[in-house]
Amino acid sequence: QVQLVESGGGLVQAGGSLRLSCAASGRPFSGYAMGWFRQAPGKEREFVAAINWSGGTTYYADSVKGRFTISRDNAKNTVYLQMNSLKPEDTAVYYCAAGATVPALKLRIDMKGWGQGTQVTVSS
Repeated sequence: QVQLVESGGGLVQAGGSLRLSCAASGRPFSGYAMGWFRQAPGKEREFVAAINWSGGTTYYADSVKGRFTISRDNAKNTVYLQMNSLKPEDTAVYYCAAGATVPALKLRIDMKGWGQGTQVTVSS
């Protein structure tokens, strides 16, 4: 398992931006696909974005496509989620996750680690 710690959450007005970071330790970071999920109150955890081990391929949920950007810096063992044009419906706890592959990560199969989550609140 890889240990993951998220940071960068907070309160922002609609239309604003936040950048989440997820620092990894404990296992070789560059070998994993990385992703972000979110869970709003009373709702199930949902996939937001994922990136393959090299950073060359990215995937997004339709609800965030064009507004969010996932990236990674393997030298710093960190994955990022840049969130622009935020909407109140983006309010949730955001979780970083590591998986063996992007398809497995999206389906939450053979997960290699989860972060503790960071709260993002978007006010209208």
